[in-house]
Order: sequence, then C-alpha cells, then structure tokens
Amino acid sequence: MKLNYFADTDSLYIDLSERTSVESREISEGVMLDYDGDGYLVGIDIDNASA
Repeated sequence: MKLNYFADTDSLYIDLSERTSVESREISEGVMLDYDGDGYLVGIDIDNASA
C-alpha cells in the first residue's frame, strides 16, 4: 500500500495494488474507488483530503 498526497489538487490517493485500474466509482462526494478488470479494489482517491 502506498499513500500519495497531491498538494496542487489537495487529493490523497491510496494505492492498494500494482494492478491497473479500469473502472472508477464515486461512493460519496469526493471519494472514488478504483477497480481492476477482475473487480478488485486497487485504489482510493479522496478529494479535499486536508479538510
């Protein structure tokens, strides 16, 4: 697992896997889940992470 914070967009990406994301789903405002081709969760993108 890797955490990547991007100050210019105030977003945090939690990389759970080395697999490539092929689908993203917004589960709440500013929170996206990324899935691979097999439907496994591979990452989480959080906007306005500092709030």
